[in-house]
Amino acid sequence: MKFYDSLGPNPRLVRMFMLEKGIAVPAEQVDIMGGANRRAPYTDKNPAGQLPALELDNGLILGETVAICEYLEDKNPNPPLIGRTPEEKAETRMWTRRIELKITGPLADGFRFAEGIAMFKDRMRTLPEAAAGLKAIAADVAGGEGVSGAALVERYQGTEFEKLIFRAQAAGVEQNDTPESAVQEFHQALLALRVRRMHREIDELRGRIGADPALNAELNRRVKELHQLKAQRS
Repeated sequence: MKFYDSLGPNPRLVRMFMLEKGIAVPAEQVDIMGGANRRAPYTDKNPAGQLPALELDNGLILGETVAICEYLEDKNPNPPLIGRTPEEKAETRMWTRRIELKITGPLADGFRFAEGIAMFKDRMRTLPEAAAGLKAIAADVAGGEGVSGAALVERYQGTEFEKLIFRAQAAGVEQNDTPESAVQEFHQALLALRVRRMHREIDELRGRIGADPALNAELNRRVKELHQLKAQRS
């Protein structure tokens, strides 16, 4: 496989996802500031011209962040970020769709049509008159202007994957992309979230063991996973 990477929130989301999963994929940097994503040879592989993209071993190109992350999760199910069960995965997809429609989509276009218009006006249709309204939509849904991804981790009761989306995109497009520090900041917030969730799951399992002793093995696995998560926070 090969990961086509660049600066910006969308590639950052996939980098953070891979780091959380412990996945290493060879990467090639694409100069979006110079417009390399809008011409050959990149558009020969990904005609849509967006980034990131993941080239699979069979030559297939995946060019959407959610599709890339779901593929990587299916290939590397542990630790689960999208979900263990069909119900957990469905919940993640529900919230991801809502976030993209109501927060990160308007937020990104609000940037492209205002602060980023010099970069984007020759690459796509821009609507500067819509920028303020789009930003207001994102701010209203997210809970106010200036809400950071780390704060949304604490506030928003969804699943791990959409919190990665928040952390990667909610601050807007950064010109100085520093994924390592961003990941470290988010990593601690995400670990804290997982520990709290794991405590709830263990309490629920303990309450159900009386009716189903076969759950003991699952309880022991969750307790072991909790200890591992706490070790990562120390």
